[in-house]
Amino acid sequence: MFTRHQLYQLYEEGREPTIRLIESLLDYIEELKHDPHNRQQRHIADLAERIGKLAARLKRVEGKLARQQCLNYELKRRIAELAAAAVARDSHNSGLPPALDPPAAKAANAIRRTRSLRRPSGKRPGGQAGHPGHTRPRVERPDQVVTHTPALCRGCGGSLSGGYVVRCERRQVIDIPPVRPWVVEHRALTKRCRGCNELTKGRFPQRVKAAVQYGRGVRARAVYLVNYQLLPYRRAAEVLQDFFSCPISPGSLRRIMTECAASALLTEVWIKQRLTRAEVIHVDETGLRVEGAGSFVHVASTERLTHYACDSRRGKAAMDEIGILPAFRGTSVHDGWPAYQYYYQCRHSLCGAHLLRELTYIEESHPHQRGQWAEPLAKLLLEMKAAVEEARGAGHPALTEQEQAEYLRRYDRLVRRGLELNPERRSRPRVGPGAAQAKRGRGRIPQGEARKLVARLESRREEVLRFMTDFAVPFENNQAERDLRMVKLQQKIGGCFRSGAGAGEFCRLRGVISTARKQGQAVLVAIEQVLRGQQLTLTS
Repeated sequence: MFTRHQLYQLYEEGREPTIRLIESLLDYIEELKHDPHNRQQRHIADLAERIGKLAARLKRVEGKLARQQCLNYELKRRIAELAAAAVARDSHNSGLPPALDPPAAKAANAIRRTRSLRRPSGKRPGGQAGHPGHTRPRVERPDQVVTHTPALCRGCGGSLSGGYVVRCERRQVIDIPPVRPWVVEHRALTKRCRGCNELTKGRFPQRVKAAVQYGRGVRARAVYLVNYQLLPYRRAAEVLQDFFSCPISPGSLRRIMTECAASALLTEVWIKQRLTRAEVIHVDETGLRVEGAGSFVHVASTERLTHYACDSRRGKAAMDEIGILPAFRGTSVHDGWPAYQYYYQCRHSLCGAHLLRELTYIEESHPHQRGQWAEPLAKLLLEMKAAVEEARGAGHPALTEQEQAEYLRRYDRLVRRGLELNPERRSRPRVGPGAAQAKRGRGRIPQGEARKLVARLESRREEVLRFMTDFAVPFENNQAERDLRMVKLQQKIGGCFRSGAGAGEFCRLRGVISTARKQGQAVLVAIEQVLRGQQLTLTS
């Protein structure tokens, strides 16, 4: 449709443009007379083509938006991982020992001790009311008596030589006199027979083999200093020289350890047999330097038994060679090391203290998840522990079914929440252009720390909550941790072992000493009994 202004412009241009316009209009009118719908169909076709193009463009935009959303998710996840990596793992939020803490972590942990996993008991420090206390009693028959008698009366100054005793106040001083070695000389006489004139020499005892040697008392004290007090050989030799006037070389001390370890073999076998028959044992392992290389000390223990073994391997092969776990049928308490799961014949219980430290790490590395499942779950585990201790103290064999059901319901709810916040990764993380395509299908897809922890809490719920369903099982694996502490202390003091044989002998003697001490026996007496070749009288 033309406006008046357009028509005036066309008129100003002359007759020819006006005639051409009129002719085109006449042709268009004639065309409409023969096919009135053709124009409309072409217009519809043009619109359909435009709609198709717009739909294809919209599809491309939607695909680009989906790719941008995936990239955005990967970037957010990577940022979260980097933020989690910024939270260092140390002894307060993982299973790493305090010895591996860097200096900054040690300083931070010193401040963080106010947030210890242990809860205050509400009692004042020191001895509690009603505690009987312990005081050194007097000796009834002292070795020496010194009497202090007054000579003059403090009233008149007269002599008290003829006075009578009204009372006697006693005070005792306990001291150690100078110690000197007790030397026993063995003489083997040779006699001539009067009948046949034959010479016969007397026989020395089997234990007397050298011209000059040390007896069981000196050797027992040497083993006591090296394997119980954890003194290096040279310092132990100095103590024997200074305290007992027994000069002895580090090489001689090494031979004494070998002889004592050989004599302790029967006791070690007895300890292993009792451990395989125990209802609950604690197992763990820790690193040890042997011959300049990394090795491992494996411990299996109860409240009354301890067994150590040193091996260059950490996994199932070493445990099979030790021989305790393959024959064990009770409940094994440990920190969740995967090698323990190969022993299907026994039950397993995961250490609650390790789980609490891992939850602490999740709280610190994932602050947005702290109040949603990590912190409430840690509080729930401690609440279960307190309920079990209260019920055990009251003499109950187990929690009621209602209590167990309520705790399980709360546990499952928090674990489900953790699974929702940490979904399983079904594709490899994108760490660079083309990296996902290059690594697609190679190996297991790595999961985040939070996902691995919450998946373990779900799949191994029975092992995590074993302490709640069976009162004979403790909440944590502290027994094994305490038994391994002395091994780490020995390494700190004396350094690494120079031979695998020396490490094995130390483990055997240390296990015998720890067992004797747990059963209330004097360590020195137990060592002397072992040196006599006797098996210790122990109870399981």
